[in-house]
Amino acid sequence: MSLRVGVIGAGGFGLAIAQASARHGHEVVLWSRRDRELPDPIRSSTDIADIRDCELVFLAVPARHAVEVAEQLGEAIDGRHSLVHVSRGLVGAELKTITQVIREKTVCRRLGALAGPLVADALAEGRPSGAILGTGFPELTEMVREALGGAELRVYDTPDVVGVELASATVGFLTVVLAYAQELGAEPGTLAVLATRGMVEVSRIGQALGAKESTFMGLAGLGDLIAAVAGDQRPEFRLGRALAKGIDLSNAVGEAGAYVEGIEVARHLMEHARRLGLPTPISSTFVAVSDGRMSSDDAIQALMERRVGKE
Repeated sequence: MSLRVGVIGAGGFGLAIAQASARHGHEVVLWSRRDRELPDPIRSSTDIADIRDCELVFLAVPARHAVEVAEQLGEAIDGRHSLVHVSRGLVGAELKTITQVIREKTVCRRLGALAGPLVADALAEGRPSGAILGTGFPELTEMVREALGGAELRVYDTPDVVGVELASATVGFLTVVLAYAQELGAEPGTLAVLATRGMVEVSRIGQALGAKESTFMGLAGLGDLIAAVAGDQRPEFRLGRALAKGIDLSNAVGEAGAYVEGIEVARHLMEHARRLGLPTPISSTFVAVSDGRMSSDDAIQALMERRVGKE
């Protein structure tokens, strides 16, 4: 089955989605603010109206641009369209998900969130990988599998859309934490504790927001975090290592080579958890370190001195 696929955003992930879809014989148009030279047969466009004829639309823009772009998309898509986003971020202090933004700004309702241990290079080159699609529409899952390739990319699905979005966003922050610790010379056991306790910490917040705990322990959460620690060279890992070298946050973001939403997400998570009365020792400690309010030695000591309870 040949699909008409639209991709919003010409960053690394947007381009990879376009390349994967074109490689599988689909008609692809990639929209961005600036005209770009793209490999055949991908068509470049700066007119959002060109998305109107697409059946499946992928939204691949950072969360900080989601509201603006969704407003533009509202002029081009309607109830006939299916839309999947790949953002690893959340919007605002209220931790609004990208699907919430899309529902507010467009009439499109067949929505999904694609996440998990999926990196742009592997997707673009067709190397074996896997992903999780959060959606309540089985037909959307089949379209995504058709667009991105069944044998090359294992696309699992879950109806826990909010869980996929929250897990994906919080993995970005935990990746920064683990990269920071690894750069400081943390032993594998220390990294394991940070990874598992960090995931428990963010999953508690996720559950308070309506997500399922199991989603955080699957591909969207723990699976994605394993891929990051294994060395898939995502920007969050470069950011964590730069911070561990003593580089201040603004310059460390430059070292990462891409905008990283993890620190901002951690701040909002921390504030939300405080209102709910949930403990966030790892989030709170790392935000203090990234802001320069706590040294790495003090951070380690603060975490190690916490009272140990049941797992």
